[in-house]
Amino acid sequence: MNPPEAKPNNPCFSSGPTAKRPGWALTKLSIDALGRSHRASVPKSRIKAVIDQSKALLGMPDDYLLGIVPGSDTGAFEMAMWTMLGARGVDVLSWESFGAGWKTDIQKQLKLNDVRIFDAPYGSLPDLTAVSTLDRDVVFTWNGTTSGACIPNGDWISDVREGLTFCDATSASFAMALPWTKLDVVTWSWQKVMGGEAAHGMIALSPRAVARLESYDPAWPLPKLFRLTKGGALIRDLFEGATINTPSMLAVEDQLDALAWATQIGGLSALIARSQANLSVVRNWVDQSSWAAFLTPDISQQSSTSICLKIIDPIFGGLPDSAQRAFIKSMTALLEQKNVAFDIAAYRDAPPGLRLWGGATVESTDLEKLTPWLDWAFSETLMTVS
Repeated sequence: MNPPEAKPNNPCFSSGPTAKRPGWALTKLSIDALGRSHRASVPKSRIKAVIDQSKALLGMPDDYLLGIVPGSDTGAFEMAMWTMLGARGVDVLSWESFGAGWKTDIQKQLKLNDVRIFDAPYGSLPDLTAVSTLDRDVVFTWNGTTSGACIPNGDWISDVREGLTFCDATSASFAMALPWTKLDVVTWSWQKVMGGEAAHGMIALSPRAVARLESYDPAWPLPKLFRLTKGGALIRDLFEGATINTPSMLAVEDQLDALAWATQIGGLSALIARSQANLSVVRNWVDQSSWAAFLTPDISQQSSTSICLKIIDPIFGGLPDSAQRAFIKSMTALLEQKNVAFDIAAYRDAPPGLRLWGGATVESTDLEKLTPWLDWAFSETLMTVS
């Protein structure tokens, strides 16, 4: 099989850090705040601008607070769990590696007693109707970054709940419509849908989450990086441009550039539409493919950002797991050598397969050019094991 002629203009299909927005250039970033203290007026105003513009773009309720914290989404979500869990029983949803990580922390690090676990295999969701959102806290990912399965809506979450909902939305924010009034704690990172730089996380808090922080004192010690309260009161400066530790002002400017681009193209609805268009490209190709299928069979649960594929060819299926992973490694190496696609193997803990990022910074035309190359690389690799 001859290789295709046309190549994607941008071969970056990694699921994090993800592709920069179309037209991005380092020279387009403002450098006025660089080399200055993040506590000075100009740099602090730039940090506050990320907060304000993110809230506006996402359509977050006015009474929700948003802050920038260390450690990417992982740091933000750990902060939420360590400061607010333990006040009541908790239901934990786990269907991919990050949800499994939160489950492990809750059971083995926080060692909470009243915990119910709702597991599901990669590509599926747990039974959401069995989750008790009325009187228990609930911990879950909105989009399974490593499985390609996402929650279709928030109808399963009670509007009169007493517990809090903790939502890891790192690969959903800016690409999916989040039902904010159903969510009390929401976290994400800059390097997913917006194509920003790593190491910075964001945490959004509902008034109910703030009330929990100010009324509940965890039984365990909290490191400085996790502390959101002082003397029983929320440290509100953290939601006005102050930060717990020193942020990268270059990363701040990069995020502002991404937010400006998103606003220019039409805001959240345009970001969602671009991501959905990317998913449509892959769906159209999968419909015609003899060897590839979605890891998530339910179309209502298929992620438009972390698009995870499995190989259904019987020759591949007859290989042991180690050989399947070697097959994927060889296939993706071919695509990287041709400068066609970088970093598209499935996550290390997921079943062997492919993972294509379909967030808003990826052009659908690049995915259209990629799919024939996937057929070529699969064919070439299959010949080595046939």
